[in-house]
Amino acid sequence: MSTEVAGNSTAPLLPELFKGQVYKRNQGRLVRQMTCLAFWVIVALGCKSLYDSLQGFFDESSAALELAIPAITCLVGFWISFRLVNWPRFADFLIAVEAEMNKVSWPSKAELIRASIVVIFTIFFLAMSLFTFDIIWRAIFEFIGVAA
Repeated sequence: MSTEVAGNSTAPLLPELFKGQVYKRNQGRLVRQMTCLAFWVIVALGCKSLYDSLQGFFDESSAALELAIPAITCLVGFWISFRLVNWPRFADFLIAVEAEMNKVSWPSKAELIRASIVVIFTIFFLAMSLFTFDIIWRAIFEFIGVAA
């Protein structure tokens, strides 16, 4: 690993929150976009929950705060999420994840169907075996008077 990359990957998060550039713009783009989108959904759901819990909390003169507080929290959360996926340490991890996912050999449709059938039959067989053992043990326990 070069000293430039090693130096960037240990940068603390707080100074990164105030930068505007995108780290390694063309690398790991899809996984970083999907991660950022997932963070945004979590932030939006949290702000919606905050908005719902603030309903009726303020009096009529400060009713605008019921909308302003969740809105500002949402904007700050979106910015932090965007900066987090561009934090060199986390961005390098996401870039590596995408690179590894490109190396995965995905099964063909026929292989996927065969494997799914094997899994379904195995689960069915195990469920029937457990059901049979349950019936047998229940009968044994009822015979010796342990179960009602």
